[in-house]
Amino acid sequence: MTIVVATRNPDKVREIEAILRGLDVSLLSLDRFDNVPVVVEDGRTVEENALKKARTVRDATGLTALADDTGLEVDALGGAPGVLSARYAGERAGYEANNRKLLEALEGVPGPGRAARFRCVMALALSIEAGAAVYARIEERGGDQRATLATPSRRVDAFVAEGILEGRIARERKGTSGFGYDPIFEVPPAGTTLAEMGPGQKNRISHRYRALVEIRELVVRWGLATPRGE
Repeated sequence: MTIVVATRNPDKVREIEAILRGLDVSLLSLDRFDNVPVVVEDGRTVEENALKKARTVRDATGLTALADDTGLEVDALGGAPGVLSARYAGERAGYEANNRKLLEALEGVPGPGRAARFRCVMALALSIEAGAAVYARIEERGGDQRATLATPSRRVDAFVAEGILEGRIARERKGTSGFGYDPIFEVPPAGTTLAEMGPGQKNRISHRYRALVEIRELVVRWGLATPRGE
């Protein structure tokens, strides 16, 4: 099975490759394609954005496409930055600017108010052929609530999965690994930030890992791929 990873972020691609290792799928970066339009992430939720990106890439390439969108929700900020996490400090803001703005917004906020969570939604938009095959299997077995159906064409349009990682926002940046908000997101009970963890440790607990493991399980369950060696 060939899957186009619907991102040009090399950090995300490496993380996804590591988590899917051992599955008989071929992952292609979005950089391999010239005809994919830029997706405006204007959804009201991370799920809307993930589905929009996956469907756009699937429709442009004709291949199954995997996309994710992640929001960082901070209790003291009423759930912000949420769906705007990647552009919290502005449309062209980088990791450093986003981290700095969030730390400034929480200056003086005590420990309990710094509670936060990463919410990641993974969307796997299936190619026409894959979607039709999975639709037939799901119909035989009685359905799957995580499937988005395109009923008139008798195919599964997409699978959606969510992963959540609870934690808190640190008072300063710590660690040099990872990307995004990793240097300021502490994970209890260890009390270390994601950026202080190695890639292997992070991939075993991260929000993206939890969502992607569910997608992996769906891909295997519905016969789109099998673990290598089976």
